[in-house]
Amino acid sequence: MLIWFVVLYLMVSIGIGLFAATRVHSAKDFAIAGRHLPLPVVTATVFATWFGAEAVFGVSATFVKDGLTGVVADPFGSSMCLIIAGVFFSRKLYKLNILTLGDYFRLRYNRTVEVLTTLCIVASYLGWVSAQIKALGLVFNVVTAGYVSQTAGMILGAAIVLTYTTFGGMLSVAILDFVQMGVIMGGMLYIGYVVSGLTGGVELVVNHASAAGKLDFFPPPDPWLWLTFLGAWITMMLGSIPQQDVFQRITSAKSQRIALWGSILGASIYFCFTFVPMFIAYSATLIDPELFNGLMETDSQS
Repeated sequence: MLIWFVVLYLMVSIGIGLFAATRVHSAKDFAIAGRHLPLPVVTATVFATWFGAEAVFGVSATFVKDGLTGVVADPFGSSMCLIIAGVFFSRKLYKLNILTLGDYFRLRYNRTVEVLTTLCIVASYLGWVSAQIKALGLVFNVVTAGYVSQTAGMILGAAIVLTYTTFGGMLSVAILDFVQMGVIMGGMLYIGYVVSGLTGGVELVVNHASAAGKLDFFPPPDPWLWLTFLGAWITMMLGSIPQQDVFQRITSAKSQRIALWGSILGASIYFCFTFVPMFIAYSATLIDPELFNGLMETDSQS
């Protein structure tokens, strides 16, 4: 029943994405959704900039191993990236009426700089996209109880995403982000509610995590640990600002004001909501410690 529900959900998602593709009539529609997106959709798509399979599995797995210190890059750095991009850059980039971040570098400098920066942006996405696809493969493998291998799940997940993004571009992505974020947030809050009942309440889980040192944000007074800590934070917070996905989501808004507030709201919701999968993952230490410890040794993302 669960598998068929997932299949239905995926088919509906593809259908929504392909329907949105019928509204794409120009490069502007494809790249920045025609600059017609209202505040709720911009907020949802900014939220979805970082909140994906990697955030649910990767960030939560890192938290149960290393605590808040280990997730300084995401969600702390990534959410600040979106806020800084919105406050300092959204209105200025919106006024330029351009389609890609490379266009800005061409206007500001020349064609050579545009090509070089675009190549850098493309290369920097390889690891991030790989993480998302790897996590998608894990989802399909777990949901089907191993019937679909992780490799086949990765191929299937990549094919689904490529289908609606190739045909519908940013418009399909934005509409699906709005729909899927509602489903994901509702589903994960329900799971969190069920899990809190199994553990004895949210407060008990938080106190257990605090006693285990998982809520300690800053590293010990070691210069090398601090260098790693600050490097991870700053790299995500500042290094991710000149990225095409951040640019597209902000400039897809139908006004400068929506571009600003959509980025701030999306980043704020993302920062707060990322603690839900962390809570769910850490709750496993109280629900079934033996299973938890076994998974931590084999595959922490499970």
